[in-house]
Amino acid sequence: MSITNYSRRRAVQAAKGEIPFDLLLTQANIVDMVTGEIRAADIGIVDSLIASVHPTGSRLDANEIHNLNGYFISPGLIDTHVHLESSHLPPNRYAEIVLTQGTTAVFWDPHELANVLGLEGVRYAIEASRNLPLHVMVAAPSSVPSTPGLEMSGADFAGDEMSTMLSWPEVHGVAEVMDMFGVLHGSERMEGILNAGLASGKLIEGHARGLKGADLQAYLAAGVTSDHELTSAEDALEKLRAGLTLEIRGSHPYLLPDIVAELQKLPHLSSQITVCTDDVPPDVLIEKGGIIALLNLLIEHGMQATDVLRFATLNAAIRLQRPDLGLIAAGRRADLVVFDSLKKLQAKHVYVAGEHIAKNGQLFKTLATEQDVLPPRDTMHLSPVTAKECTLQIKNITEGSARLRHISGARFTQWGEIDVQICNGQVQIPDGFSVIRVQHRHGRHQANPQIALLEGWGELRGAIATSYSHDSHNLVVLGRNADDMAQAANLLIESGGGMALVQNGKVLAHVAMPIAGMLSDLPAEQLAKQFRQLRELSSQIADWEPPYRVFKAIEGTCLACNAGPHLTDLGLTDGTTREIVDAVIATHNNNNDRRAN
Repeated sequence: MSITNYSRRRAVQAAKGEIPFDLLLTQANIVDMVTGEIRAADIGIVDSLIASVHPTGSRLDANEIHNLNGYFISPGLIDTHVHLESSHLPPNRYAEIVLTQGTTAVFWDPHELANVLGLEGVRYAIEASRNLPLHVMVAAPSSVPSTPGLEMSGADFAGDEMSTMLSWPEVHGVAEVMDMFGVLHGSERMEGILNAGLASGKLIEGHARGLKGADLQAYLAAGVTSDHELTSAEDALEKLRAGLTLEIRGSHPYLLPDIVAELQKLPHLSSQITVCTDDVPPDVLIEKGGIIALLNLLIEHGMQATDVLRFATLNAAIRLQRPDLGLIAAGRRADLVVFDSLKKLQAKHVYVAGEHIAKNGQLFKTLATEQDVLPPRDTMHLSPVTAKECTLQIKNITEGSARLRHISGARFTQWGEIDVQICNGQVQIPDGFSVIRVQHRHGRHQANPQIALLEGWGELRGAIATSYSHDSHNLVVLGRNADDMAQAANLLIESGGGMALVQNGKVLAHVAMPIAGMLSDLPAEQLAKQFRQLRELSSQIADWEPPYRVFKAIEGTCLACNAGPHLTDLGLTDGTTREIVDAVIATHNNNNDRRAN
């Protein structure tokens, strides 16, 4: 919501006492993000602006007064890096949840939508989030696809596409630069993207996973200014010392104790420390929260509430170049969240642009998307799959044996090798192994589906399928039984995408996501219930503890930009060398040997 000259003039008049405030918040304890103090004050609001912050009880002239009874009041929380698509909700339904938790602004990288729909996906992100109380700042995806040459998504962005997106006023910067290899080796594509970002004067977000030393310095020298891909406390400290803005994320909570301990050793907590959620599924978003859950974890691990709130407010506003946000001060937007305690943060009241929109976790109104915004559907451009198409075969061998490269591990993968038997044209899956099948779903090429052996998942007792697979979001199926795999794949093709579990010909769980193959039409609570059921039932197919990690691992198992082997729609890839690798090392067929170069 833009601030008009008329509103600004009225705020000046109200601050001087010439006209009454529209709204006066009294008996508040302000968490001061500049001084770190907690101090008593009243807040006068005119239209969407804070007009005055003044001593308690010194003004009573207002059209409406809210007594906050000594509660603590903070600027609205800001999420500096998020993919709304991970909630599997359209923007309006996502906003209905996070607003009640005190998040009033987000920096959204819609690169999941862009990898399916191209520029149309970014336009949908902009239009679907327009006029919501949640202030959505959209970033221009730079990772479409995340690893050019190793995978194919629904579009391909380079410098021209980046310049186009950055020319749109709703786009606030370049989204996370995942092609670290391209940056460090001066690829023409990445130079075009970065040059467009630098020319725009807007932000350039980073994805510096695993970078250190000279490579980290080179990555910064290219123009990148932030990173959320923190892998350890030492990694976080090196990046902070290098000058990157840290975006401590909630999607990797196991790192937080060490990161907090390292930050507490510093003589000063930099303004370049912010927080983000990155990816939060719907059940977790509802049950535990987004940014609010991360802040509470940081407090549990020993950080002061005043510090973590500054990460999520003033520091975030500085990072996002938004001087109208992040501070309770005259002239700022009246985006505010009220807490009854700073030991565990829980939003009692939420104000957006001066309007009281939520109380005790309940939003006062339902949020709707503009009627002329049509969600993108019909993105599963695939014919039905047969069971035979879900078996691993080696060209020109009916009976014999082979030595194959395979993927070992789940989230952190390594290369492995194994000898297999081939009967009736099919590789016999070894004990303790399963297979992964990836098929291009965007209609840009008609290559055969890719299948590889998978170790580290155990012998899957059925099939797990998803069309939400970072970052190209092709159709991915894991399993051992070809019939179950085909059934799970076809279920998603028919429903327009989503996630499914099939065992012995029975559908255990299915979450339909017909919007771009990744978003649901269901109300948030209903979707969360289905997603929770999907997690719980996944333990019948895969032995993982806790079960929620199954889908986190599946969503990232094809992420070819990460080090190690990954299967994509183009083949078995090596994220370290950026090569497509022949899975076949050697074969034996009727006494004829074949050896790979």
